[in-house]
Amino acid sequence: MGLCKCPKRRVTNQFCFEHRVNVCENCMVTNHPKCIIQSYLQWLQDSDYNPICEICTKPLNEGECIRLTCYHVFHWSCAESKYRALPRTTAPAGYQCPSCATLVFPPPNLVSPVADVLKEKLAGVNWARAGLGLPLLSEDQDLKGAASRRSQSPLDTAYYGLDHRGTPVGASDDESNSRSATATPHSIVQMPDEPANMYENTSIKRTDGLQGSQAPRKSFKAVEISKQTPNYDHDENKYKQKSTFAWISRWWINSLPSSRVRRAGGIYKRYWILLFIIIVVLVVLLLLSHRDVDDQNPFGFIQDEDRRILQKN
Repeated sequence: MGLCKCPKRRVTNQFCFEHRVNVCENCMVTNHPKCIIQSYLQWLQDSDYNPICEICTKPLNEGECIRLTCYHVFHWSCAESKYRALPRTTAPAGYQCPSCATLVFPPPNLVSPVADVLKEKLAGVNWARAGLGLPLLSEDQDLKGAASRRSQSPLDTAYYGLDHRGTPVGASDDESNSRSATATPHSIVQMPDEPANMYENTSIKRTDGLQGSQAPRKSFKAVEISKQTPNYDHDENKYKQKSTFAWISRWWINSLPSSRVRRAGGIYKRYWILLFIIIVVLVVLLLLSHRDVDDQNPFGFIQDEDRRILQKN
């Protein structure tokens, strides 16, 4: 188990093989719509992955994708064609995931962002509406839902806006083609007032083919966290052994009261603790230096009578 990097900091077992971070279901829908995501234990057993659609064996970046409740990802066009080819008399249990044979239709009582997006997508085709218990659509609406009518993700919207940026409404096709040819494809502009993204290198480069049936992996680099969160541990030094000074400094920071308590005078709490420790140490040193010598205290100084006896002997 681990914490997701999003501001909600939710505990999750799911792990993104591509970015190598724990992700919650909200981040699956927004930030990782086409990433290979499975449990963290599976990643420990085998961290190799191949970001392709198992139905058509093509890269997932080449088309719109759909994620099932088992977190396997497929091209929407491939999955829709596969399930549409099944007989109309097929029971809902007959629609299964091509990878793990999990049911395609999510349970009605399942509360999950992934399930909500899946239901919304499946509600556009008749074969899925029958399995979801919804009334059937007309043939025109069914064909419209089966076509490439994609609800653009934030990443696709950014690409779409950049490709068509600066093209006037009344421009001709030649002018628009020349503008799109000169524009840099798949470039992301970072605005100065925009908050820092959670991940670096989140832009996905679309490739025409796989090199050696393996897609190039991306190295994930955690962004620097501000000094306002001193207890944050980066992934690279998460499991390193902490020094004694680090433990003391962390305890010192955690012992600081909140802002409201500081205003009430609680800021002097740590100074009183230090003063008490210093006084105790001084008292102990004074007692050890002024104690008398007797039979019950063999660790003190030797008196004069004892010295004479030792000299005679």
